[in-house]
Amino acid sequence: MTAAPVTRPSSKTFKKLQAWLRSQVGKAIEDYGMIQDGDKVMVCLSGGKDSYTLLDMLMSLQRRAPVQFELLAVNLDQKQPNFPAHVLPEYLTQLGVPFRIVEQDTYSVVKRVIPEGKTMCGLCSRLRRGVLYRVAAEEGVTKIALGHHRDDLVETFFLNLFHGGRMKAMPPKLLTDDHRHIVIRPLAYCPEKDIARYARQREFPIIPCTLCGSQDNLQRVQIKQMLTQWERESPGRVDSIFRSLQHVSESQLADPQLFDFQGLEAQRSLPSPSDATDNSPLPWEL
Repeated sequence: MTAAPVTRPSSKTFKKLQAWLRSQVGKAIEDYGMIQDGDKVMVCLSGGKDSYTLLDMLMSLQRRAPVQFELLAVNLDQKQPNFPAHVLPEYLTQLGVPFRIVEQDTYSVVKRVIPEGKTMCGLCSRLRRGVLYRVAAEEGVTKIALGHHRDDLVETFFLNLFHGGRMKAMPPKLLTDDHRHIVIRPLAYCPEKDIARYARQREFPIIPCTLCGSQDNLQRVQIKQMLTQWERESPGRVDSIFRSLQHVSESQLADPQLFDFQGLEAQRSLPSPSDATDNSPLPWEL
């Protein structure tokens, strides 16, 4: 596979799609305070449609944003068989963006540890995350940008709900457990179908994944199929589910760690005697 020349379609339909995606990324960045003046943002580039689109959107916003920030594209070469190592360096060089390729054989570790037919995502993700956090520290970056989109966030919510017994999703912005890194997901408002359309029109040199991307029996695949069916039956349902993640009523759930149910008695306003003997007609009796 050879890196295709960097092309920028000029049709009105494409420009409209590009402007809409850019506006959604800009809105997510503003809503969650993802990027501040002087930030150095490490864009994790896998070679898939999502991370290519993420880099495109951030480069476009970099020219328009009211704050100054740097970009550094980073790819982790996990030494998967037949991985076209030349594609991303050639593409990024043509694009003119600073980049770093990190080589570490996590592929062999995953294949050795995980039995054939079992899900490889968990271990692969942990190993990849560890490498990227190390590189972030080495490069002095202040934000780590990942290419997860709206559908990823909703799918993760249902994965945790169905298989983990937890009401939890991917946050658009998080502080890592060691408090050293801030991870951002600027595509949080972008539907996957629109990203796919954009990637096709931009003709990104897509690099397929031979680890998690090649497993058809993943629980995430099943969740994706469920959501696709729901969306087909009731268009707009996935967006409605995502919006519900942004409007959480803590008192209407059942987590005593999240809401003080024990303390409700202290907050209650007891009726006065006059209230108890008030025989005024109720509104529907007037």
